[in-house]
Amino acid sequence: MAKVGIIMGSISDLPIMQEAANILKEFNIAFEMNIVSAHRTPDLMVDYARNAHKRGVNVIIAGAGGAAHLPGMTASLTALPVIGVPIKSANSIDGWDSILSILQMPNGIPVATVALNGAKNAGILAVKIIGAMNDQVQGQLLEYMEDMKEAVLKSAEDLNDNNRNLDV
Repeated sequence: MAKVGIIMGSISDLPIMQEAANILKEFNIAFEMNIVSAHRTPDLMVDYARNAHKRGVNVIIAGAGGAAHLPGMTASLTALPVIGVPIKSANSIDGWDSILSILQMPNGIPVATVALNGAKNAGILAVKIIGAMNDQVQGQLLEYMEDMKEAVLKSAEDLNDNNRNLDV
């Protein structure tokens, strides 16, 4: 059963939303991915949001560009946490329309919002939500964080080594 549902407004969003799927694969978390347009397929969106929990979905990641109603409308129809990914689309105004459409939700309908095109962070946030209730995933997250720390320390060490080898 899918633990995370990844939905997007159109196929053009897939290159961005694939980053969330990649993170979930890295953590071996089952997911489903679908195109669900808030404007072109509103009945499908309602059905998806109302029934995701019946398929075992614990978290929904919803990406959309332009007016970006998909995350907020999905959140209004489900008790599951929704993570919104604003996407800079072809008809977008530098992405700000998408960011504000997802970020500025009314009281009672929260949507966790990541950075513009930030589907990777949306995937990590979904893993953290699941990890709060799953010790194995929590352990994987701690290892992931340690690996990030080690990568930064290695980069700093390499930089310092390169600086020592420069003739000034």
